[in-house]
Amino acid sequence: MERRLEAGWFQRIAWAVLVWASLGLLAWVPFLYAAIRRGRPSDWGAFGSFVLYECVTLPWGAARGEGAGDPVLGAVVMLSLLTATGLLLFALFDRRTPQRATVHGVMPAPPPPQRNPYMR
Repeated sequence: MERRLEAGWFQRIAWAVLVWASLGLLAWVPFLYAAIRRGRPSDWGAFGSFVLYECVTLPWGAARGEGAGDPVLGAVVMLSLLTATGLLLFALFDRRTPQRATVHGVMPAPPPPQRNPYMR
């Protein structure tokens, strides 16, 4: 049986805020959470791609040192932040399944038994 990973909009937005507040340094965290909870190969692939992103961009940014900055690195970071946000808001989590309404109170009485019209 496949595990579902449901999340409401508040949780989705909270994960996206974590990505933006950390400037992309913690973009891998929600994908690790999903991969551990659900265990799909696609979740592990998304987690691995964001870890690879961190392993490439951190040395790339550190190698630039002081200066005007690298516009290509800035474009890569912005693209990864937007990609992570889009995945977190719309693709990673499953939609909530509607719950059946439960009725609280007195149970209705069963209907009276049907009488046989041929036996009088």
